Amino acid sequence: MKSFYQRQFLLMAGMVLTSFALLSSAFMTLSYQYTIQDKRESMERNAEFIAQFTGAVQSSGLSLMDSSYQAYVSSISSISDAYVIICKPGGRVILASEGAFRSGVSVPSVPQEICRELEETGDYSGMTTLGGLFPQSRYVAGRSVTISDFTGNSYETNLVFVAADTASITELWRAVASIFFVTALTVIFIAFICSALTSRRQTRPMHEIAEMARKFGHGEMDARVTGYENRQDEVGELAEAFNNMAESLAQSEARRSEFIANVSHELKTPMTTIAGFADGILDGTIPPEKEKEYLKTISSETRRLSRLVRRMLDLSRLRSNQNVTAQETFDIVELMLRVLVSLEPKVTARGLDVETQLPDGSVMVWGDPDAITQVCYNLLDNAVKFATQGSAIGISVVTKGGKARISVRNHGETIPPEELALLFDRFHKSDRSRSMDRDGVGLGLYIVKTILGNHKENITVTSQDGVTEFTFTLTLA
Repeated sequence: MKSFYQRQFLLMAGMVLTSFALLSSAFMTLSYQYTIQDKRESMERNAEFIAQFTGAVQSSGLSLMDSSYQAYVSSISSISDAYVIICKPGGRVILASEGAFRSGVSVPSVPQEICRELEETGDYSGMTTLGGLFPQSRYVAGRSVTISDFTGNSYETNLVFVAADTASITELWRAVASIFFVTALTVIFIAFICSALTSRRQTRPMHEIAEMARKFGHGEMDARVTGYENRQDEVGELAEAFNNMAESLAQSEARRSEFIANVSHELKTPMTTIAGFADGILDGTIPPEKEKEYLKTISSETRRLSRLVRRMLDLSRLRSNQNVTAQETFDIVELMLRVLVSLEPKVTARGLDVETQLPDGSVMVWGDPDAITQVCYNLLDNAVKFATQGSAIGISVVTKGGKARISVRNHGETIPPEELALLFDRFHKSDRSRSMDRDGVGLGLYIVKTILGNHKENITVTSQDGVTEFTFTLTLA
């Protein structure tokens, strides 16, 4: 299986090679056409110039066998890297550059059909061997030489042909192409190196993150990805997301361990009590006259275990359904009064007064009525439990800024500031609550906070001068 680095490198290399292949094809085609066209135009210009010069020489009365004329034609042939052939209209060659014909040609003559075409049109161009005069096809450009007599009439005297080997025509193209290919190979080599370095740099963080993930999976909860905090790209986002995930999982693991420890502690005490008293009754250690008293204790501890399990199931349900879906509108004032009525026996038993600060009409809010009922019940039940005998509890509902603020307060002992921050923790029970609420399991306020958190609402607590007040919010309908 190819690694991400290999796939990325091969992809980038393939793109570079494909791009250069297409660019090379276009360049080769265009440059070849340009080179051929430029050479043809140059040869046609030379043929035209030689034809005009030859006509001027003949008009002046000089012979084409004159050494100065032949030297001039030879120089043009050398400069243009082409062969110059001058023949009569019938095709007989009277002058040619050295090496123009293949070996074995004794009486060179241009084919009649080529001569006739040149005489009829005034110019000729094409690939030809001139009837076997050349060993291989060459590009030939031809022009006719015309002069005027003393009467002003023009007549054709000679024909001029300029020929070039295909090798000479493509020599420039090959030189340019070779330069292009050397440059292209250099660029490709540099591109491959840059691609390799870039691919490795991009994949190195992936390997490091994968290694941290393996360590994290093996139990190293402090494993984190470092060195990419300042990168403002996808790698930086991935590293940050991994670290956030690792931090969240580490906290979850810590909470799980704490939860197991707390549950073990809460289960251990009643189970030890139940087992000890049951064994005492069975082995006769406890006198028969005290068995009923100890059986009551066993029954009480059993009910406390049942409440603990029920609260834990409620908590599990709340944590697995963190988004409230069954929201509806309901009257929070009516709900608070209904819960207060359900607690009337406890309120009466402790001789408490109830102070209310409620609006005259309804206060409609959004939420899950059953869940909010549990919130109100837990808060009011705690207020009754921990209120001083014969004191008062109070409830109030105030609307402000699109929110309903519901408060529950009691008069009792002031809770220390360091204790306030721990009230909503799972299984937290202060020394005072342990003495006053032996049946509690320390999950009530945690469940309250979880329910309100699922509603995206807040709860706060204050305790000063013997008055403790819990306040939570709900969105107005």
